[in-house]
Amino acid sequence: MIVLSVGMPRAGSGWHFNLIHDLLKSAGSSDSREVRKRYHLEGILTEVNCNIGVLSTRRLAMLLRPAIMENNFVIKAHSAPTMTSRLFHRLGLLRITYIYRDPRDAMLSAYEFGRRAVLKGRPNAFSHLTDFETTINFMLDYVYIWQSWIRQKNILAARYEDLLTDYESESTRLVKFLQLNPDSASVKKVIADYRPAEVEAQTGLHFYKGKIGRFRKEYDTDQQTQMIQKFGKFLPRMGYSV
Repeated sequence: MIVLSVGMPRAGSGWHFNLIHDLLKSAGSSDSREVRKRYHLEGILTEVNCNIGVLSTRRLAMLLRPAIMENNFVIKAHSAPTMTSRLFHRLGLLRITYIYRDPRDAMLSAYEFGRRAVLKGRPNAFSHLTDFETTINFMLDYVYIWQSWIRQKNILAARYEDLLTDYESESTRLVKFLQLNPDSASVKKVIADYRPAEVEAQTGLHFYKGKIGRFRKEYDTDQQTQMIQKFGKFLPRMGYSV
């Protein structure tokens, strides 16, 4: 079976993926990076956190053999659900977790992450976000993707803010969803290793400032009004105040 760790960009999705990966591995599941190598999936799973990109029929079909042969492994995505991903989910080949964040903080983080990359001479997936309008429209697309995932039944939805402020409860929910033994010493060790205070020092998790509500200080009144116009109807349903 495949665990799909999908999430909004700049919403702790790297943190969530690696937590899931190490929890599964601690219980005897396959190392996703070894699965990628063993089944020659380098063309569809990136080296950074095994991101599959679009959940196309071709890509998911390439995962069928390892999904059947391996003792569970996790992949990552930011993309929307597809007919094929929904079919895999119904057939029990795919177990899905989804993490999201206040889109106003997520868009600020994406913009800053892209600008830092440009200054370092190493452009990334966010480097095209050069102004406020481009950034807000970029994030609106992911809010619609959030809406698509959240409508699916039998997935585990988590908010970045809850993982940050109530890690014990959220990690307990995750362990239960993954059907792991919460009393296992190896599971407890992974939970401890991924507590918020610990992950700030780790590389590969795309964890930078990660502060809650920072958009209120960084964006001016006009920009915040535009964000309400774009995101306002979604925010209460996501659990955020307008």
